Amino acid sequence: MGRVRRLDILYDIVRWEEKALYEAALKKGLDVKMIDSKDILINLNDNNGITFINGDGYKDTSKVYLQRCVSYFRSIHLTAALEGYDSKVINSLRCSLIAGNKLFAHVALVKNNISTPKSILTFTQQGVMKAMDILGYPVVLKPTIGSWGRLIALINDKHAAEAIVEDREHMFPLYQVYYLQEYVNRPPRDIRAIVVGDRVVGAIYRYSSNDSWKTNMALGGRAEKCEVTNELEDICIKACKAVEGEIVGVDLMEDETRGLLVHEVNPTTEFKNVARVANPNIADEILEYIINGSDYAY
Repeated sequence: MGRVRRLDILYDIVRWEEKALYEAALKKGLDVKMIDSKDILINLNDNNGITFINGDGYKDTSKVYLQRCVSYFRSIHLTAALEGYDSKVINSLRCSLIAGNKLFAHVALVKNNISTPKSILTFTQQGVMKAMDILGYPVVLKPTIGSWGRLIALINDKHAAEAIVEDREHMFPLYQVYYLQEYVNRPPRDIRAIVVGDRVVGAIYRYSSNDSWKTNMALGGRAEKCEVTNELEDICIKACKAVEGEIVGVDLMEDETRGLLVHEVNPTTEFKNVARVANPNIADEILEYIINGSDYAY
């Protein structure tokens, strides 16, 4: 069957994707277990495996884990603990740290000569106003950590910028890290591509709903199949490697003059709509990669 015989799927919310991955693992004959991260208790001085808060002494001693936690902070801390006693976690701590933070991912992409939207980092209201002058209106303000389009703001003028920054100055310090991005002149859509190992296994166009400028499917966007061209696959694989990933979602925009720009890489990517529209076998392909293509034998 392959080198990996046992797999644990780590989660904090059960989405369509986690169910699909679990069912695919069962069909392939894997000894698979779904583990709710909220039930975990890890003794950091004892490498005998995960124990459970409400358990009766049972210890989980798997050495291969598929990390599917939605929470960035839960994901990186749990992955760090598991890697601390030599477990294989897909994606790794390095990937989760980099790709799970939009700023870290942007830096990694630029370092690897991957085209991205123009972006600026600053920490004060004065810095934000200066950044807006440099990028020009409208400007997109993004939290460095977050998903589903939450707390992303399209700022059209100076007065809107002042009001938004004033509000964020009273929020958690994370939201006082101002990551600003140019508003890319693109069609009313972006692209979500799923990378597994060294292949793009499916891609979709995500269209904005109604008058919204956001394309997130969680906000009502519409999906259509996107052809995986050589150019698209090449950029996506490079983006995956730039964040040291194995299984990721790559989000791209089509600029009229610059071509494809990568604006996010997702380490616990959702792929429901890509499976629905472009490739119904994505969960199977992920499991095949884990069984035969990953670098840990257990």
